[in-house]
Amino acid sequence: MNEVQTNTEQLFKEVMGSYPSGVTVVTTVDANNQPVGLTANSFVSVSIDPLLILWCIDKKSTSYAAFEHSDYFTVNILAADQGDACWAFASKKEPDRFSKCSWELSENKVPVIKDAFANLECKKYNVVDAGDHYILIGQVVNIHKTDKEAMLYYKRNLGAVPESFGK
Repeated sequence: MNEVQTNTEQLFKEVMGSYPSGVTVVTTVDANNQPVGLTANSFVSVSIDPLLILWCIDKKSTSYAAFEHSDYFTVNILAADQGDACWAFASKKEPDRFSKCSWELSENKVPVIKDAFANLECKKYNVVDAGDHYILIGQVVNIHKTDKEAMLYYKRNLGAVPESFGK
């Protein structure tokens, strides 16, 4: 990799890290029905009819095999007070991510994080190969929302949506 490419990639990371976003933990189960999850802020709505969302996962992620083979996953949109869960599911060193939050299995047999701002249970709709990531598109089959405030991520910091945003 040449210096210009390295500088461009670093600038890209800086720009994207300075773009405020919500925070999700995407969960599923592996072939042994063990819970698997990771923090993702690459999450957006795609369609209203049908209800579709998408999120992205690194091709090198050790969690990808579980998502590849599972028919369902949950996008847990974290609440402002769930910073510990955010960092646990983002860490490659955390041996038991699910011990850092309260969760349960849904009727679709996928982990749902309790007390999140919202949970979107999805049936896998499509997977798109995109550079060094896969784009997973899910059809929303169940939605749960609490009265909590959503978490905001900005420049490696977590917090609530500011009061000035007209809650």
